[in-house]
Amino acid sequence: MKLSKVGATAAIAVALALTATACGGSSDKTASDGGATGGAKKDKIVIGIKFDQPGVGLKTPDGKFTGLDVDVATYVAKELGYEPDQIEFKQAVSAERENLLSNGDVKLVVASYSINDARKQKVDFAGPYFLAHQDLLVRADDTSITKPEDLNKKKLCSVTGSTSAQNVKKKLAPEADLQELGGYSECLTGLENKAVDALTTDNVILAGYAAQDKNKGKFKLVGLSLSNENYGIGLKKGDKDLQTKVNAALQKMEADGAWQAAVTKNLGPSGFKNEPAPAITEGK
Repeated sequence: MKLSKVGATAAIAVALALTATACGGSSDKTASDGGATGGAKKDKIVIGIKFDQPGVGLKTPDGKFTGLDVDVATYVAKELGYEPDQIEFKQAVSAERENLLSNGDVKLVVASYSINDARKQKVDFAGPYFLAHQDLLVRADDTSITKPEDLNKKKLCSVTGSTSAQNVKKKLAPEADLQELGGYSECLTGLENKAVDALTTDNVILAGYAAQDKNKGKFKLVGLSLSNENYGIGLKKGDKDLQTKVNAALQKMEADGAWQAAVTKNLGPSGFKNEPAPAITEGK
């Protein structure tokens, strides 16, 4: 049966509408920039964190996320209009953090991400929200290591390729016996078994490991400040509006006590003594 011109036009219009609906996607999909699809409803936000740093950013065997960076990310997301169940955490290994942001795979990176000039060529930062220092972790009953020079003739452990360990070896204790292992957990096992005498990296990471239930009472931080590491929240370069909003959220978190509560909850069990929240410098 032949269609009239009016009927044919209507049929084409219906077909085009159906095609547009199928291609356009539903409102619960996430945009390619790691944020919510356009419109009034915010569906979810994708945030990069570390999955393997207890006390900082950790994915537990039951699929939950814990740590200071997780608490900071959750607070900031709330201020941006996202509830916890609207957050998707994505693993952000150190070497991929800039790519995740520039490719739009995540909206924010909150992953013990030190602000430095080289990284600021590729991404922007909000914050900082935490000041870390390179430190040493030793056995709780060890009184022989109180300064870097005490590592001479002792076994110092860190992960393979660690700049922290090389910093100590080259500048502070040239006679230290540097042991480079595959991960910090291996160093902790060696420290507990007295195969090594100290472990070095950022103090907040060391405190996180020491605060784990299985490690409580076994280790202590020496309390040194071998470097300054200002942790910031990474953003796609050029998003000044988001930078302003994240900075405001961090300031509010510090002002209402939530920041200190997060630090105490995640790092306090190790005896870690944090400095006050650093002043916001990025975007100023």
